[in-house]
Amino acid sequence: MRKILCLLLACMLVLLSGCAANNSDETQSKKTGAVTITIWHDKEDSVIAVLEEAVKALEPDIHVVFEKKTGMTESLKLVGNDVNAAPDMYLFAHDKIGVYAEMGILTPITELLGNDALSGYVPLTVEGATYKGQIYQVPLYFETLLFMYNRKYMADEDAPATTEELYQYMQRKTKYGHYGFVEQHSTPYYAAGWIHGFGGSLITADGVPCLDSNEVKAALAYHKKFVEYMPGETEYATVNTLFTEGMAHATIAGPWFVPTVRAAGIDVGIAPMPVVDETGLSLAPYSGIQGLHVLKAHVAEKKDAIVKVLGVLMQPEVSVKLAKVSGCAPALESCYTMEEVTSDSLIMAMKQTAETAIPMPNIPEMDVMWTVTGNLLTNVNMSGQDIDTACADAQKKALELIEAMK
Repeated sequence: MRKILCLLLACMLVLLSGCAANNSDETQSKKTGAVTITIWHDKEDSVIAVLEEAVKALEPDIHVVFEKKTGMTESLKLVGNDVNAAPDMYLFAHDKIGVYAEMGILTPITELLGNDALSGYVPLTVEGATYKGQIYQVPLYFETLLFMYNRKYMADEDAPATTEELYQYMQRKTKYGHYGFVEQHSTPYYAAGWIHGFGGSLITADGVPCLDSNEVKAALAYHKKFVEYMPGETEYATVNTLFTEGMAHATIAGPWFVPTVRAAGIDVGIAPMPVVDETGLSLAPYSGIQGLHVLKAHVAEKKDAIVKVLGVLMQPEVSVKLAKVSGCAPALESCYTMEEVTSDSLIMAMKQTAETAIPMPNIPEMDVMWTVTGNLLTNVNMSGQDIDTACADAQKKALELIEAMK
């Protein structure tokens, strides 16, 4: 019995010491009269360093603490509106906004900054920040997939303007271990661009799956002829290795891939997404928008401080620095008048792609679509299943899973 009591006492001491450590910043702030604003994030150190430098201007009245979290999605679900556990804000992608809005833990940005809060932002980012007519995010930067090519094999003027030009290039160049073009063709995030290029979508804005639509079927049937000229294994590592080793001439990848490519000594070119000959629409990939979200838990007592923090981090200079260290593009339109942005080919390519890119759906129902769509793509592209049958089965499965969420 004594051993058990000793163990319980030891556990309590550990918990108390942990709480003391977590509250040290807030305790110190109370002593100095400062307001502490806690921001959860899952970002790399270079991004947070930019933000920490910016908020120094608010000291000593406002002290901002950036706390890194693993498993951000579940962590936020757990704390909800608990004033003793929830942060004031979090920095994260936009695609979970619907989940948290339905939980009732988010504060609309317009309640803090006014109805014109995002009037100067890239339209794509405003769309991604909006859920059921309410804006829940202050966008900081965004990324889109890009069409990349190896200039050793493909000159700038030869970059395909249409998908048929790309297909003809693949027919000519896919031989002797080389591939004209590779991509993660059976991964929904990548395949979505082809579906959008046929005017289709994975799911409607109000959460109804579209996997058995004529547009999705047409996109899958058309895309399959491209898949036949790609390797059977098209996971992330395989595709990247083929391109960095010079065995693939072109690919579609995110901006995060560019440093790796350049480090491999490849002279990489970036071109606009090809236009689908059959529809006249460009391949339109999903886009991810990273930004700040305000939780309800502490708004009543800290509104003024939260508004000031947002104001500092919404400055164009901060957006540009974030874009540079993240390899992404600024969310503010005004940044695209600055020479350090306009001279950056990677950023400008993402800005151009943003004209047709589509924000990843931020509705809760999208959570089930990734797995269902992935299985559909595998069945069509890898297993050779009949498209009509595969789409019907996938649609039924998606509807069942979404119904189970209610």
